[in-house]
Amino acid sequence: MAEPTTDTGTFEELTLPLLARLYNLARWLTQDAVEAEELVQESCMKALRGFGSYRQGTNFSAWIYRIMRNTFLTSRAGLKHTTISLDDEESDVPEPATVGTPETALLASFDQQAIQGALEELPLHFREIILLCDVEEMSYQAISDALGIPIGTVMSRLSRARRAMRAQLAGMPNSPRPRSASR
Repeated sequence: MAEPTTDTGTFEELTLPLLARLYNLARWLTQDAVEAEELVQESCMKALRGFGSYRQGTNFSAWIYRIMRNTFLTSRAGLKHTTISLDDEESDVPEPATVGTPETALLASFDQQAIQGALEELPLHFREIILLCDVEEMSYQAISDALGIPIGTVMSRLSRARRAMRAQLAGMPNSPRPRSASR
């Protein structure tokens, strides 16, 4: 899904298609469903109040992602960003589709769980880069705009984040090498 470079319309027209994606990122950032809902809600309220400052014709999704990221970081001021709860059940994660044999389904499920676990272990600045690029499929420019960092920093962090994930996945006991980590 390619990122649009210019967006025009009302706040509702621009925001509604992004709500699921905003929640997805918020869920990964907060590691809590209720807190993620609150983060999206607070971010949308801030965006609505500041919609007059949005320049029509620019990348709306990068603008609102930046508001959400800043809201999240502000809510975490003074807290350690590396604290991640590993006690949460993975009930919100959809099961992979069963294709082929039960063995292939089991391996696909294991790969998904291993990748999710490795992603959760990443520091926040690496996790958000991978989520925006590989999950939300945002362009480097859109990520740069959303995070307020240069494109070179986006590429550098993405490279280091992917390397860290590969190292974590390769070091897991009894785990097959994940197919998707070699991209």
